[in-house]
Amino acid sequence: MSSVRPKLKWSERPVVGVPYLWLLVFFLLPFLIVLKISVSEMEMVSFGDIVTWADGVLNIKIKFSNYLFITQDDLYFKTYLASLKYAAITTVLCLMIGYPFAYFMARAAKAWQPALLMMVMLPFWTSFLLRVYAWKALLSEGGWVARVLDAVHVDQVLILAGLIPGPGQYLNTAFSLVLGMTYTYLPFMILPLYANLSKMDMRLLEAASDLGATPWTAFWKVTVPLSRAGIVAGAMLVFIPCVGEFVIPELLGGPETLMIGRVLWDEFFSNNDWPMASAVAVVMILLILVPLALFNKAQSDSQEGRR
Repeated sequence: MSSVRPKLKWSERPVVGVPYLWLLVFFLLPFLIVLKISVSEMEMVSFGDIVTWADGVLNIKIKFSNYLFITQDDLYFKTYLASLKYAAITTVLCLMIGYPFAYFMARAAKAWQPALLMMVMLPFWTSFLLRVYAWKALLSEGGWVARVLDAVHVDQVLILAGLIPGPGQYLNTAFSLVLGMTYTYLPFMILPLYANLSKMDMRLLEAASDLGATPWTAFWKVTVPLSRAGIVAGAMLVFIPCVGEFVIPELLGGPETLMIGRVLWDEFFSNNDWPMASAVAVVMILLILVPLALFNKAQSDSQEGRR
């Protein structure tokens, strides 16, 4: 059954137009600038024009060699794959840790919820860079986190999983990288989940219980489906910045955990090849936006089908 969207009133158009203007100015225009640089020829410290007009002749010069080079060099494929892999692992871990915490916050007494919410937001009061540097001290030899992991023999498990090379070697590994990103982005998973779960109608759980559902069944059949919007929002808030993360892989990761953020830095500032770096950035953005657009379209189609 098709539905006709009502026309916006004149008083409502600025409310809708301002977000679109914000996206245009701060996302679309910068993206188009980066896209233009990626297909331009670099001339010392400037970039050649794509479209030129001389002697009545219109010339369009678009350079696609940077994109072809990305498909031919294994380095870019491996770093893209590593970035997506570590971002996905971090997202899953944040969901596994954040969902129980958000569920507990939403079910806690109203008097306790502001304090619990402040505990989640407390790390934001400290510099992001300082928090990452703190993990270097905690995981280094002699750090108390490293000593605790050694005492409970977690290092043996991590060695078997291939996350660290040897006993007590926690820094500059896949383990320290994932740990640092999970710690940093965990609040971005908890906050949307808490906002979603705190608004859930508890009468639905009572109805499920009256119909004979166990607490575990009611959780999976009622709570989790109703919190899907919070799960999706939290997953996007964690996954998207993790893909392009640079600081955490640089400080806590090692040569075996090279991610696309480091490659971008090298292309921009070490190689001074801005067109190549822009091409890498464009491909990274497309790797994120295209699946999200397809997912949102599938969600919209499923919602339209239910009406």
